[in-house]
Amino acid sequence: MSTNNVKIEDSWMSVLKDEFEKPYFKELKQFLLTEKNAGKIIYPPGSLIFNAFNSTPFDKVRVVILGQDPYHGENQAHGLCFSIQHGVKPPPSLVNIYKELKSDVNFEIPSHGNLQKWTTQGVFLLNAILSVEANQPASHQKSGWQEFTNAVIEKLSKEKQGLIFLLWGNFAQQKLF
Repeated sequence: MSTNNVKIEDSWMSVLKDEFEKPYFKELKQFLLTEKNAGKIIYPPGSLIFNAFNSTPFDKVRVVILGQDPYHGENQAHGLCFSIQHGVKPPPSLVNIYKELKSDVNFEIPSHGNLQKWTTQGVFLLNAILSVEANQPASHQKSGWQEFTNAVIEKLSKEKQGLIFLLWGNFAQQKLF
């Protein structure tokens, strides 16, 4: 199913269908259209805004990693928190995550920063804000995404047992209910 021209995986669409009809979400869609029509570059590209949802179906979520907003540099963001496209140098935040994982669980640090493989293992890589203007971190902070991601977190918390939530960064930790 889709919300207009952006596809969202069926299990998430079922769980979140009421959210897509709420006034705040319609205003959010209008905000994104207005930004795009004003010539602003938005990351990730529209087709990847819901990549986290499309990569990890609702019934497969075992771990939720919550970040702030997408990386705001060219070719970085692809709709998964802390993950970057292949061929892009990992930003400092991801390098630090890799170092901590290496220290804590002897994680083998890959030569890339693409975390797509994690999603196939049930890791839902969600940002609190799903879009950002190029070179403007937190620029979409007041656009409505936080209301949407609050609803996502609430649905996961109420409907799934035994989930592990990792709130990486001060901003994400403010989502603690």
